[in-house]
Amino acid sequence: MQIDRNLTPEQLAKRLDMLDKRLDNIDSILTSLVERVMEKPLVIEITCPNCGRVVQLNVTGSTKLGGKK
Repeated sequence: MQIDRNLTPEQLAKRLDMLDKRLDNIDSILTSLVERVMEKPLVIEITCPNCGRVVQLNVTGSTKLGGKK
C-alpha cells in the first residue's frame, strides 16, 4: 500500500472518515454475527479450492449477550 504524500488536510480527513465508516460497518456485521451465533447455531460451508471437498463448520454458543436492543 502506497501513501500519497500530496494529500491536502481535507482529503486526508475525508479518507479517515471513510475508513472510520468502513470499520463501523465491519463492527456492525461482526456484532450481528456474534449475536446470531449466541442465539442459535450457525453453519458455514467452505469448499476447498484444491480438492473440492466441502467442509462444514458448526458454530454454537451457550451464553446470550446482554447488549442494547
